[in-house]
Amino acid sequence: MLGKTAMNQGASGVLLPKSALVAVAAMIASAAWAQESPMPAEIAARLLEMGRVIDPPKTVALYAPLQQKEPYQGVKVERDVRYGAADRNLLDIFLPESAASPRPVLIFVHGGAYIGGNKRTTPTSPFYDNIMLWAVTNGFVGVNVTYRLAPQAPWPAGAEDLAAAVQWVSDRIGERGGDPARIYLMGHSAGAVHVASYVSHPEFHRVKGGGLAGAIMISGNYDLTATPLADSGRAYFGTDPARYAERSSLPGLATTSIPLMLAAAELDPPGFVLQFDLMKQATCKRASGCARAFLVPQHSHMSEVYSINTADTRLTEQILDFVRTGM
Repeated sequence: MLGKTAMNQGASGVLLPKSALVAVAAMIASAAWAQESPMPAEIAARLLEMGRVIDPPKTVALYAPLQQKEPYQGVKVERDVRYGAADRNLLDIFLPESAASPRPVLIFVHGGAYIGGNKRTTPTSPFYDNIMLWAVTNGFVGVNVTYRLAPQAPWPAGAEDLAAAVQWVSDRIGERGGDPARIYLMGHSAGAVHVASYVSHPEFHRVKGGGLAGAIMISGNYDLTATPLADSGRAYFGTDPARYAERSSLPGLATTSIPLMLAAAELDPPGFVLQFDLMKQATCKRASGCARAFLVPQHSHMSEVYSINTADTRLTEQILDFVRTGM
């Protein structure tokens, strides 16, 4: 009699609990990944052990040792440039020390569950400078944006702030070697939601056509009616579910002509993967065709962006190809 615990026969002929077999399968999968993956094996194993969680401190501990520290060689940095009237309407600009011709511009929008986060997580953190350094190395001018937070600044403050940031970049980046005709707006988590809101609601645009050559959304939430909002989400979008459909970005993303790329992490919490799938399906209804969609293997919600500017280029290769091809 085995009782209530599900038992299965392992390769050695020993009866194992089902939970033990799952753990063994995960170890085998991790080993298989490690053979062909640019992710260090110990990081792959740690992320798999952590599972589908959002844990910035533990993920920082894994990736901070792999990132560059200031001062950054060959890169000029302008910090806390004001793009709007609010205290948090600030951006950092990363430029090569010398550039021969105008470069495309990558604007990055951080996450933080609508109520927190910053363009630099601490005054000495490599995050999210890592994304800016990757941008400069790969031919961009990098712009790192922060924005107002809920509950003091509820919906649509994020989209309004991005509208002001895009206008500032469009008007001023040419003075710094950037090409205002090639602006790419990229957001992660809540930042991806703000990017999606800006793109999908043309009423917020201050620059003709949104001023973008493309938009990149990583692990965002696009249909507010499809997955429950956490308390922080309600702090931003409000507590009235009757407003969620009109405040969702999915319908507008399904009709926009702005080129789109979306990504999510294989180890994202399930709600983010569901949102990724819904968005992917919706954009395939566009006349311009499906958005580029990439599920980042082995990564978690935080590691997919903390790993940028390391040897793991799986996500960034997709971004570069999106910029190069426009699709």
